[in-house]
Order: sequence, then structure tokens, then C-alpha cells
Amino acid sequence: MEGVLLLNKPAGMTSHDCVAKMRRLAKTKKVGHTGTLDPDVTGVLPICIGRATKIVEYLTASSKTYEAEVTIGFSTTTEDASGEIVERKPVDRLIKSEEVENVLSSMVGTLEQTPPMYSAVKINGKKLYEYARAGIEIERPSRTITIHDFVLLGDVKNGNNNVTFRFRVTCSKGTYVRTLAVMIGEQLGYPAHMSHLVRTKSGVFDLDDCMTFEEIEKSIEDNTFHNSLISIGEALKDLPKLIIHDNLAEKVKNGAVLELPNEFEQLEIGAPIAVYNKNSHCIAIYAKHPTKQTLMKPIKVLLI
Repeated sequence: MEGVLLLNKPAGMTSHDCVAKMRRLAKTKKVGHTGTLDPDVTGVLPICIGRATKIVEYLTASSKTYEAEVTIGFSTTTEDASGEIVERKPVDRLIKSEEVENVLSSMVGTLEQTPPMYSAVKINGKKLYEYARAGIEIERPSRTITIHDFVLLGDVKNGNNNVTFRFRVTCSKGTYVRTLAVMIGEQLGYPAHMSHLVRTKSGVFDLDDCMTFEEIEKSIEDNTFHNSLISIGEALKDLPKLIIHDNLAEKVKNGAVLELPNEFEQLEIGAPIAVYNKNSHCIAIYAKHPTKQTLMKPIKVLLI
């Protein structure tokens, strides 16, 4: 059993919980996820099973799309609805859609973002949330993120000293959407937090194609679970693709260095190339050789 399973992650479970459950359901230890979602967050969580665990890093690197709700008027320790309130400032003016749209559009492009204290980022070998739970706040290095698209969804709702609205954002790996909610609040002049979040897309994978745990369990009972798995080759379809003949496939199986085809000469050193056999099975990941410009070397051999 191998391939990528598209899970519609439920609220209340960590990504690690989802992997542990899939290990039990699929009866294999070779299971991994491709991008952590907080327990309260739902949506697309690609799960790699069997040999597909070898390609986790190539799926993790993709951009993600989220739909979120922001509440303006108070902030929390965790920057989302699960935390304790740390600052409250009643919204004493009308915030219009045009003002929110201007803020969102101003954030498109490259941004510097500081990871929240309640996150899994490691500092000195310890996760930030471990420091936070011990009541210790430490300096966190900022990271560069990219916002590809940022749009307001629906109306801005004013009332009860708070303001709420929804947005859709497509962003690079490593972006904390709850921190984006706080940044939006700062530009509007109020404390804020993310009150709801769902990941609707991860790389090429869409929420509409995801399965719930209930649907997965039913497919296992019906012996149709294998039909739910996306092949390694299909999962990597966004990578540059090279199809080779059988003789060369044998060399690939043994980890041979190959000549770099002309069409890949402009790739950056280290950029992955998915290598397929004539049966359309992805058998390896190669990359441009770091010192020999006319060659490419294997990064991962996927053949058993």
C-alpha cells in the first residue's frame, strides 16, 4: 500500500494524531503528513503512506490556500480563538470593506513575520510552545514569507465592540495565518486574532478531493481504500518531468549520475526533477549536479 491520501483534517486533532490514526487504519508504520495544521484548524492534510513518505519534503514545499475569519477587538495568547485574552480594545468606529481590502492588498508580496510563541518552531532544541507553557517568552527570529493572493470574502460585520470578516489567502510554506490576522489588526489600529481557519488547498491538492476519517474507514471496510490513494507520480506532477527508457531505468535504480537533458539546463542547482519510466511510474528524484553542469545526480531513488 503506497500513495498520498488527501485527508480533510477534523478539528480537535493534531497532525500527529491524524498520522497515528492512519497508521492504525492502514496497518503500517510508514505514514507521514506534509504540513502541520493546528488542532483547531480543519482542511487539506495530505498523508503519505508507504514509499510515498520519501516525497514528503516535495509536497511540503508547495504554497497553501486558506480561508479564515478574523475578529478585531481583542487579541489572545495563541493568536487564535483557543487562547486567553491578553488585550481588549473596543472597536469604536465603522470599519468598511474598502479599508480592509486596502490592508490585504498592501500585504501581498514578501513580508517579514515573527512566529507566534505558541508554535512548533524550535529554538535551542526546544519548541516555542514549550517555552510558552512554562511562562517564558523568548526572542524569535523573523522569517521571510510570500503572500501570493489576499482577498476579502463577503461583508465586514461591525457590532458589539468587535468586527469580524473572512478572507482567502494563498501563501508560501511556513506562513502563520493567525499571525497574519494579528498583523491585519495592527494596521487597522486594534488587537485581533484568528477566530476560524480552514486550509482549502495544499499545492495541487484541493479540499473538494479530501476524505473524512469516516469515509476512509468505510472505504477500508469495503476494500476500496486503495482507490483513494494518489500515486507518487501524480502527486509530483508539478515538478519538471523526465521520461526514460528501460536501460536507463536500471541505471537509475542503482543511483547512477545521468546526463542533464538540454531542457533542464536553466534549472537552479538542487531543483528537483521527477524521473519516470515508460510505464509512467515515478522511479526517482534527480537534481542538477552541484559541480558538473552537464550532469544530474539522484536525490531519492523511489524504486523498491
